[in-house]
Amino acid sequence: MRKRLLGLSFACAAFVVVAAAQSGRRPVAPPAPPVAAEASPTPSTERDAPASAPASPNLQTLPEGLMKHELQSLERGSFRLADFGGKVVVVNLWASWCGPCRREIPDFEDVRRDYSGRGVEFVGLTTENPRTDAGRVKQFLRDVKFGFRLGWADRETAIGLMNGRNTIPQTYVLDREGRVLLHMRGYGAERGVSMLRDAIDRGLETATADAR
Repeated sequence: MRKRLLGLSFACAAFVVVAAAQSGRRPVAPPAPPVAAEASPTPSTERDAPASAPASPNLQTLPEGLMKHELQSLERGSFRLADFGGKVVVVNLWASWCGPCRREIPDFEDVRRDYSGRGVEFVGLTTENPRTDAGRVKQFLRDVKFGFRLGWADRETAIGLMNGRNTIPQTYVLDREGRVLLHMRGYGAERGVSMLRDAIDRGLETATADAR
């Protein structure tokens, strides 16, 4: 009796398989998982660049949309690069995990202090994610003195400033009209600081000449 039932079960199963094949229907694949939202770019460190090599292609002026784009402050509130019109503006892209960024901060801090009160605004924008990295960034800033005005570089800002080179650190010096006096990538200790000071001085000289 058991053998007859097993045989009947196998026959039924075979009939179902054959019927499905003859019907022309095909099994339906499960739906693909939803595509995740596009994340902000994660830059690499500029390890192999010589001392603050000029980026390429060079931007002559930062786009107006980038200058007027609202940036979230690390502390509270927001600001725009356009808020500092009439000043020479230094913009530095960095991240707490970036070794070259960590090494350049003390040197750039010396430069900032030397130009205090002379019409120069220093802005540091981290490329990290404020939703997931805020704790790490704040801990880093407790350990390292970084007196720049600090904010988050969102996707639009990071892509615009990195200008086709998805690496950090990158640093801009803008004159009071937003023209790019210097755009360098990587960190080169003395040479990088020298280039930074030279660009700031040129910006201040231009501002003084225009005021006469």
